[in-house]
Amino acid sequence: MSRDDLVQMEGTVTEVRAGGNFEVKTDAGHLVLARLSGRIRKYHIRVVLGDRVTVAVSPYDPTHGLVVYRAR
Repeated sequence: MSRDDLVQMEGTVTEVRAGGNFEVKTDAGHLVLARLSGRIRKYHIRVVLGDRVTVAVSPYDPTHGLVVYRAR
């Protein structure tokens, strides 16, 4: 699956888990278990509790995704 197939959703980080995993509550009300994308890891962008983020979610499994952007 390419990145073009992923659905972008906005949300807020509600829980920080080990290993770069985050629980994100989207604006639509869904809970998504999201990992940090490679680009966020590469540039050492910190994501903390309460941050507004953009999550790329697979249309096949909407409970898992990637944190692709952290809003300022």
